[in-house]
Amino acid sequence: MPRNLSAIVTFFIVFQIFATVFVNADSPYRFFDWNVTYGNIYPLGVPQQGILINGQFPGPDIYSVTNDNVIINVFNSLDEPFLLSWNGIQNRRNSYEDGVIGTTCPIPPGKNFTYILQMKDQIGSFYYFPSLAFHKAAGAFGGIRILSRPFIPVPFPDPADDFTVLIGDWYKTKNHTNLRTILDRGKKLPLPDSILVNGRGPNAASFNVQQGKTYRLRISNVGLQNSLNFRIQNHTMKLVEVEGTHTIQNNYSSLDIHVGQSYSVLITADQPPRDYSIVVSSRFTSKVITTTAILHYSNSAGPAPGPLPGGPTIQIDWSLNQARSIRTNLTASGPRPNPQGSYHYGMINTTRTIRLANSAGPVNGKQRYAVNSVSFVGTDTPLKVADYFKIDGVFRVGSISDKPPGGGLFLDPSVMSVDYRSFIEIVFENKEVIVQSWHVSGYSFFVVGMDGGTWSPASRNGYNLHDAIARSTIQVYPKSWTAIYVSLDNVGMWNIRSEFWARQYLGQQFYMRVYTTSTSLRDEYPIPKNALLCGKASGRHTRSL
Repeated sequence: MPRNLSAIVTFFIVFQIFATVFVNADSPYRFFDWNVTYGNIYPLGVPQQGILINGQFPGPDIYSVTNDNVIINVFNSLDEPFLLSWNGIQNRRNSYEDGVIGTTCPIPPGKNFTYILQMKDQIGSFYYFPSLAFHKAAGAFGGIRILSRPFIPVPFPDPADDFTVLIGDWYKTKNHTNLRTILDRGKKLPLPDSILVNGRGPNAASFNVQQGKTYRLRISNVGLQNSLNFRIQNHTMKLVEVEGTHTIQNNYSSLDIHVGQSYSVLITADQPPRDYSIVVSSRFTSKVITTTAILHYSNSAGPAPGPLPGGPTIQIDWSLNQARSIRTNLTASGPRPNPQGSYHYGMINTTRTIRLANSAGPVNGKQRYAVNSVSFVGTDTPLKVADYFKIDGVFRVGSISDKPPGGGLFLDPSVMSVDYRSFIEIVFENKEVIVQSWHVSGYSFFVVGMDGGTWSPASRNGYNLHDAIARSTIQVYPKSWTAIYVSLDNVGMWNIRSEFWARQYLGQQFYMRVYTTSTSLRDEYPIPKNALLCGKASGRHTRSL
C-alpha cells in the first residue's frame, strides 16, 4: 500500500477508535509518522549498522502534555519484525499498546502499525525503545517528555531550556545480530565497549548554556546492562522528578542511574565561563568504562579543565543511601491539581505479598535466566490477544508462583494472575552478585524499602510509609531486596521484566494479568480495531466498536 494512502487509512481507523472510546474530547491529538530503517552510524568512529527512525539516531523526541492523545504511525522498513515499547507510559486500560511480545503482534517487514497512546494522568520523563530481537543494541530509542497542563503548578521555575540526555552502554565491535547470536547459542555477552551520550562517543555530545541561567536535564539510562553514574564538572544537580513523580529537591554531586531509569535534574550555569565535562561512568564493574560530553557556556573562554571529576565505582552502600534519599515531594501537584501526597499509600492494608527472585542457570545446556525458577519463552500468539479471543493452549494463568519455589529452571510463557483494584506488596529478592533492575509496565509503584540480606516480614518495620518515591523501574542491589507497594488499578496484561537486556531476552520476565469480570469500557478498552493479528489469532476479526 502506498504510504500516503496508508496514512489516510490510518487516520480514519484512529478517528473511529477515538470517536467511540476516548471520551475526553478536550485532550489534543499529536500525530507522528515514523519510518524505521537500517543505516550506517559512527558513534565511536567506526561504521556500524544502526536502526534509525526517520533517519535519526537516537530517534526523535516525543513532546506531549498530560492527557494528550499521541498517534504514532510506524512503518517497518527493516527485514525482520519490529516493535516499539514505551518505558513508563502506563497505557491506561489499554495494554494492547504496550509494544511487547506478550501484548502486541510484531509489525511485519514492509508493513505499518499505528500506536494509539494517551498520556493519561501522567507527567515526567520517560523513553521509548525497540523491544524485540535485541534491536535495542542498535538504536531506535528516544526520549519522551510529558509536560504539566498550563494551570497545574510545577514546584520550580521554568528552566531556560530542557534537554533530553540518553546515556547507555554500547558495543562497537558487535552489532545486534552478533549479540543475538551469542545469546541464542546460550552464551553470555562480553562487557560493553563504551558508553554513549545521545548516541555519541567521548566529547561528541554538547549542551549549550548561558551563564546565570538554569536548565533541566532529563536523563534516561537506555543501555543494555550497566548502572551508570552521571556527574557534571564543578556543578551540582538538583533532583526534581523521577519517572513522573516530583521529588524532594536534594542536591547531588553525582547520581547513580540504573538501567531503565529516568531522572530530571536542574543545573545552574553559575561557574566561570568555559566548557565543563559531563562524565558518565559504569558502576559495579571490574573495569570502569567512562565517557564524556560537554557543557558549553555560550561565552566560554576555553576547553574543560582537567582532571575529570571522580565518581563512585563499586561502593554499594553509597548507592543504597542515595537511593533512600530520593523521596516524593508531598506538597507538589502531579498531573492533577492536588498534592502528590494526598494518596496515603501507607495507610492501606496490602492483600497479598508476592516475592520475586531472579536466578541464572542452564536449561538444555544453554544459559537462561528466570524469575521464581521460570524462564519466560514467547509465543506466536501474544498472551493478551489469546486472552481476549479465549484461545486455549497459549498460556496458563498461575504458571509462575508467588514465591521462589527453589529447584532448577524451566521454560514457560509465565503468567501471574492478580485482582483488579487490589493493593499488593511485591518484594524483589536478589541473591546474585550483580545489581538487578526491574520494570513494571502499566504502573507506577511506591518503593517502600530496600536493604541487604534476606527479606522477612520483620523487614516491614523499616518501610517508608510516608513519602516513598513512586516510579516504574527500581534497582535491587547484590545479595539484597527491594520492596514495593502497587495499587492494581489498571486492567490488562502487563510485563514485569529485568532491564538487564540479555537477561530479559533469555527469560527473566513474566506477565501480570490484572483481571476483572467486568466488560465495561470504564475498566478496559477492547482490542484496537487496527490490531495486528498473528499466530492462533490470525484471520480473526476484532469486534465492532
